[in-house]
Amino acid sequence: MPTKKNQKVLVVEDDHFLAKIYKIKLAKENMDAIVCSDGAEALELIKKEKPALILLDMVLPGMNGFEILEQLRKDKSTKKTPVIILSNLGQDADIAKGKELGVIDYFVKSDISIHDVVKKIKENLNG
Repeated sequence: MPTKKNQKVLVVEDDHFLAKIYKIKLAKENMDAIVCSDGAEALELIKKEKPALILLDMVLPGMNGFEILEQLRKDKSTKKTPVIILSNLGQDADIAKGKELGVIDYFVKSDISIHDVVKKIKENLNG
């Protein structure tokens, strides 16, 4: 099933190499990837761009992923925005906290391929 053209995906990732790979991969799937590397910028872009989905790292400069999620869930306009966490934090407590904050999925970077993350994004955007 093809992805609807130009759905916006916000990639919040401070590893510039990884962020660039996601931007390229998502573009190949007709998704408009917006990339940022810190929490404050992410919150600004979410309000401005209204992405269809957010791919969120947990360890970021300034504000961590959990803090971003908490802000999203407090705001009526972003409360229901789907979020997939992609992090190096793989502790059960971190995963449980992410699920508690309403994330669709929580992946540990070393346990999943970029291809599988993109597949999961497409599944969620296409319902």
